Amino acid sequence: MASKINPITFLKQVRAETAKVKWPTRRETVISTAMVLVVTALASVFFFVVDQTVNFGVWQGIDLLKYLFS
Repeated sequence: MASKINPITFLKQVRAETAKVKWPTRRETVISTAMVLVVTALASVFFFVVDQTVNFGVWQGIDLLKYLFS
């Protein structure tokens, strides 16, 4: 069972814990954001190419089956 705590005490504890956090600098935030965008773009291109390759292969297989059974 959770112990009951005074809301004022809770907010003081939250403020104290927040003060202990090492917040990232603006430069670190910009670099991290750029890295996320670049990796996302690369992953998108990769999965697009894989999707198109599989799509092409499936249609080639379907065309081959049509040719063999017609």
